[in-house]
Amino acid sequence: MLKEEQDKLTHQIIGSAMEVHSILGNGFQEVVYQRALSIEMNLRNIEHQREFEMPLFYKEVSVGGRRVDFLVNGEISVEIKAIINLDDTHLAQAMNYLEAYNLETGLLINFGTKSLQFKRLFNKKYKAQ
Repeated sequence: MLKEEQDKLTHQIIGSAMEVHSILGNGFQEVVYQRALSIEMNLRNIEHQREFEMPLFYKEVSVGGRRVDFLVNGEISVEIKAIINLDDTHLAQAMNYLEAYNLETGLLINFGTKSLQFKRLFNKKYKAQ
């Protein structure tokens, strides 16, 4: 996917999250926002998979797996939170997913505050395939 297309898609995802936050506000559990965001992305025809299971490898040997909240268009990881404030551990977790799965772009979105928080993440170790 071209950079311009990724930028447009991340903008659409953020817009979807803003719509969810404007309707629900803050104070719900993460799963409520996850369900609502999936509905909103469906309404906007944004192709996504919710709770996508991705395998993890160490030196080409499977060491388990991890579910990302959303994998959008097969290329963008979206992690959501419903907490008072994002900190470095949440950013590190989201970055680890990008690196472990060789994804170029990701979003970390927090619905737990009065104003929606979001961070665009870029994998500096990304290797085009």
